[in-house]
Amino acid sequence: MELGGGMENLTPEEIDELHSELLELNEELQLTADVSEAGTRPVDLDEPIGRLSRMDAIAQQNINKANRRSVQMRIQRIQSAIQRIANDEYGECLSCGELVGLQRLKVQPEAPFCISCQSQRESGRPASVVRPSGSG
Repeated sequence: MELGGGMENLTPEEIDELHSELLELNEELQLTADVSEAGTRPVDLDEPIGRLSRMDAIAQQNINKANRRSVQMRIQRIQSAIQRIANDEYGECLSCGELVGLQRLKVQPEAPFCISCQSQRESGRPASVVRPSGSG
């Protein structure tokens, strides 16, 4: 099943459903980010634990920091998608202007790119089509 399938325009009902999902995801991730903040605090070097335990604590802190950055980046993408809904631009690829596709948005409602442009970005190839200026 191709995630970019169903390339017709989104209906208002589909946009409302995806908007609700984005708001819910945003709230969940905000809570996750708040809870994970404690795990990113510096390891107390004066704490009376062994060297290996301290190394484990530092390694865990680094993992927590990476996870927190990932969550914060997703929150930014979600907030950007919510803004695109407000601007009546949601569901359009930010690179080529084509429709992202309902199936892709159901899997990842904050997706800013169609499957083709996302694949090009991940492979490091430049996008073959550039969104014309002045559209949107």
